[in-house]
Amino acid sequence: MTYMSQEGYDKLIAELQRLESIERPKASAAIAEARDKGDLSENSEYDAAKEAQGHLEDKINRLKIAISEAKIVDTSRLSTDAVQILSKVEMTNLTTKTKMTYTIVSENEANLAEGKISIKTPIAQGLLNKKVGDEVDIKIPRGTIRLRIDKISI
Repeated sequence: MTYMSQEGYDKLIAELQRLESIERPKASAAIAEARDKGDLSENSEYDAAKEAQGHLEDKINRLKIAISEAKIVDTSRLSTDAVQILSKVEMTNLTTKTKMTYTIVSENEANLAEGKISIKTPIAQGLLNKKVGDEVDIKIPRGTIRLRIDKISI
């Protein structure tokens, strides 16, 4: 089971619909066009089109699994007492004095450009269940960082 926001769930549904209604027919058309070019045993276009279709079908299947395992979190029932999934955490890196803000989301919703990090990342794992004012040492690939939680919101 994967906990996620309604927004994240809606994005998965939209992406699945796009892949099934637009990309799948394109892949089938590419295969048909390549097949029309003759001998399939030496037709690299056909092989590439079949491989692309395989990747597309794999992506569709992974999306279907993610959707079937999704549990939408009712944000009205979330608390800002401690960090949890869908918490927006404002913190300070105590070494560099840099302020940063991340929202902790499911793996499918993670998007660093939007400030959304996966609950499975070391930073998110280190912040879970911590409270405002807590200082935590988190081991990341480049070493250890020390963060202070300044604010938790939803």
